[in-house]
Amino acid sequence: MPDTLSLILMILGMVAVTFSIRFILFARAHRIQLPVWLEEALAYVPVAVLTAIIMPMILMPNKQLDFSWHNPWLLGGLAAFVVGLILRKPLVTIIVGVLVFFGSQFLLT
Repeated sequence: MPDTLSLILMILGMVAVTFSIRFILFARAHRIQLPVWLEEALAYVPVAVLTAIIMPMILMPNKQLDFSWHNPWLLGGLAAFVVGLILRKPLVTIIVGVLVFFGSQFLLT
């Protein structure tokens, strides 16, 4: 087991490396002009990453595909998807998805 000083130095080293990488990128960001097509494409990155994180949880809650109506994750995700398409209000979409998830979880158990 490492001693306290080693742990503190390790944490400070990780902070220094992480800060310097991000600082260099942010310091140079205003000097770089990206093509318009690349800026438009980068607008879809957060949606793609969030989808990649959420979809396995929705479709495979028990580590196997579950497309049944007994899957509260799927029901909440579908409800949030429909509300998001219709209303385009993120907070309402999240609230409806969570309410449908917990409601179906309560009713199915």
